[in-house]
Amino acid sequence: MTRVVTVMRLQFVNRRTYVGMPLVILSGAFLLAILILLLVPTDELKFAGGAVAAPLWYFSVVGWQALALTFPFSQAMSTTRRDFHLGTLLTAATTAGILATFYLVISLIEAATGGWGMNGYFTIPGLSGSQLPVAALSYFVVACLLFLFGYTCAAIAKRWGGVVLTSVLTGLSIVLALAIILVIRSGSWGTVVTWFVTQGLLGTTLWGLLLAVLMAYGSYLMIRRVEH
Repeated sequence: MTRVVTVMRLQFVNRRTYVGMPLVILSGAFLLAILILLLVPTDELKFAGGAVAAPLWYFSVVGWQALALTFPFSQAMSTTRRDFHLGTLLTAATTAGILATFYLVISLIEAATGGWGMNGYFTIPGLSGSQLPVAALSYFVVACLLFLFGYTCAAIAKRWGGVVLTSVLTGLSIVLALAIILVIRSGSWGTVVTWFVTQGLLGTTLWGLLLAVLMAYGSYLMIRRVEH
């Protein structure tokens, strides 16, 4: 555990990447969203969905840098790949938890003020009570998923090269596009939407958590064979 904590300290040497930049992006996206909501002349529900996602997408960049930039240095310090992997994931979880806490605070303020007094929401609208911690958990899981996406992409690039990474991403995009086309053409879109509605926010978040665990294990299998 001491070696894992050492890896966390190594990652947090660059606090700006893990903490500073996500909070700067969150602050900028929040202010921009408020300005946009003020410009919408209606009392109906308004939701700045694009702005809320901006800090979360940045975590894919953080995930890439965590492996591509820090891994060679950790190996020079004789850190095992297992300790590096666990320490890096704990660092990501800590940062994602900090960001999710900020989202929770914003959600509480929005719930108390009726969407800043103009029915406008930066976080998921219409939540209250016990739903707010679930929303915070969902933001945490999404941040972890995007971090692991960048981390896994970096592992593929280091293990097999950029050509393989590009091929994998292209293949996944094609498979996803074909799946959406098949669902729409088969008339199953309503069934898919109903399934997500039935799962609810908590159920969907737990499925995302399961995917995060699988990605964490898969990326570890790759970095075990990554060269310095």
